[in-house]
Amino acid sequence: MTSLWVFGYGSLLWHPGFEFVEAVRARLDGWHRSFCMRSIHHRGTVERPGLVLALDAAPGACCEGLAFRVAPDRQEETLTALRERELISSAYLETRQEVRLADGRRVEAVTYVVDPGHAQYCGGLALEEQARIIAAAAGGRGPNSDYLWNTAAHLEALGIADPDLAWLAARVREILG
Repeated sequence: MTSLWVFGYGSLLWHPGFEFVEAVRARLDGWHRSFCMRSIHHRGTVERPGLVLALDAAPGACCEGLAFRVAPDRQEETLTALRERELISSAYLETRQEVRLADGRRVEAVTYVVDPGHAQYCGGLALEEQARIIAAAAGGRGPNSDYLWNTAAHLEALGIADPDLAWLAARVREILG
């Protein structure tokens, strides 16, 4: 059985929610991490949507994150858990993407990307608008700001630079005082 890999770029970095046997820094080309999806379940509500990260396609872009390798006997349960979590609405698409691991290996990884045709897609929002939305929203998994801060802290700990996320984290702290 071939290995199942999962690419994490947002909350999967700090809360994968599944067992893995290996986690390796990885790069996905052609996509960028972006607060481009309105959250009406986990980090917001229908009345006051929050924002969550998604991978948005962009020529020349790349996203650094982690690739998680799942043991063969855990693959089905892992995919089931991921689908329950990530496909709560149809705004994410489950894809298989080639990622390059830090050690040079190239693997195919399950990767959740945004559907730009979905009603929850909101790519292109100004950073200040993103900060205001994130500061005000909360959903079933807690404040939208916690999601942002956890992701920013884990990217920093991994040595992954994301200037937009760092700016947003600082701005939301400023807004919330």
